[in-house]
Amino acid sequence: MGAHAIDTGVLDDPAGAALSGPHAGFARRHGRAACYDPAVTPFAALPAGAGAQAWDDLAALVGPGGTAAVIGDHPVPAGWRITWQDEVVQLGDAAIAVADEPAAVPLGVADVPEMLDLVQRTKPGPFLARTVEMGSYLGIRQDGKLVAMAGERMHPPGFTEISAVCTDPAYRGQGLATRLISAVAAGVRRRGETPFLHAASDNTAAIRLYEAMGFAVRRSLTFTVVVAPD
Repeated sequence: MGAHAIDTGVLDDPAGAALSGPHAGFARRHGRAACYDPAVTPFAALPAGAGAQAWDDLAALVGPGGTAAVIGDHPVPAGWRITWQDEVVQLGDAAIAVADEPAAVPLGVADVPEMLDLVQRTKPGPFLARTVEMGSYLGIRQDGKLVAMAGERMHPPGFTEISAVCTDPAYRGQGLATRLISAVAAGVRRRGETPFLHAASDNTAAIRLYEAMGFAVRRSLTFTVVVAPD
């Protein structure tokens, strides 16, 4: 897989950069830790080299038994429980072709029950009741049923993450994901921003799809979901 350097550091800590920038309205802060409103997304941010105090600050934010998704190589201290950890590939916009999708419809709060149902069946990653508030979401319906969607999640300054890319298994093979990613990216580009996305390092099919579209691997990041001490 080819590598492509993006000359910015904000993508190394996309949650922290977003919470300090365009997504500051979602931010909850305590000491050196920050996190999104837990109804929006579980992502949290810790400073580089986070020590015990920063983890204590995060524990105060999420509460006893609370969940947080942390990005980066942060050793998890005793007392915290890891429920999921994986290496994730971050891909940046190298030369993607963007185009609006005539079949796509905007998705909003009224569509959340259908969106949550599609996410439950396809498992694209965390998507909660208020995740739709993080950015624009587009969907494709067939016979009145929501069968595919994609949208915007973390928003570091100058960049927007494309996320929640999923297609009902019965409707795969029609290029719906590619068309929706291209359409979401078109909206990002119109704002003068650059799209990027993440894929699990072992999801080679998704990585191949993204690279075929013109995204290029920038780097790997560790995503860790932790539960705070009771």
